Amino acid sequence: MSKLIKKPIILPPNTKVEIKKDEIVVTGPKGTITKKFELDLVDFKIDNNQIFVSPKVDGLSKRIGRFVSKLVGTYWSILNSMVIGVNQGFSKTLQIVGLGWKANQKGESVELLVGYSHPVVFTPPKGITVKVEDPQKIVVSGIDKELVGQVAANLRKIRKPDSYKGKGIRYADEKLVLKESKKGVKGR
Repeated sequence: MSKLIKKPIILPPNTKVEIKKDEIVVTGPKGTITKKFELDLVDFKIDNNQIFVSPKVDGLSKRIGRFVSKLVGTYWSILNSMVIGVNQGFSKTLQIVGLGWKANQKGESVELLVGYSHPVVFTPPKGITVKVEDPQKIVVSGIDKELVGQVAANLRKIRKPDSYKGKGIRYADEKLVLKESKKGVKGR
């Protein structure tokens, strides 16, 4: 079984959790997140500002039991991220590396000048804010961890880091392993 079955999710003050038919709604100071969950095999119990996640049915076959155990761990992690998100929020920082490459804030959207013949305009989805702190630094923030990561990945995909020079859009904490350039062949 997943070790997370024994560990409860502690709800901070001003955080409210509603368990509905097939979804869970978490409300906090920064906003509200709603996610759909398959509640047939996993049970959620709220007790004294703590949420316990456990398998619903004991005595399952060994194969299904392993699947449910993994599902409990996944649901625990998603629900914990929802609780953290509505209280603290999440953010990812991206860097632009390249001569003359930069980003400009245009209202809600970001204009990227990253070596193409035209500027690339990126508009974030609802619930996500994208800020240009300086021309080479972009910060993506929001309350939904999954959506923040996806938007940051979409921004990075506009111009992935080059494997030889390292030019491109990368995460601030990303370590690149650069390839060695090809040497000329003698005798030709």
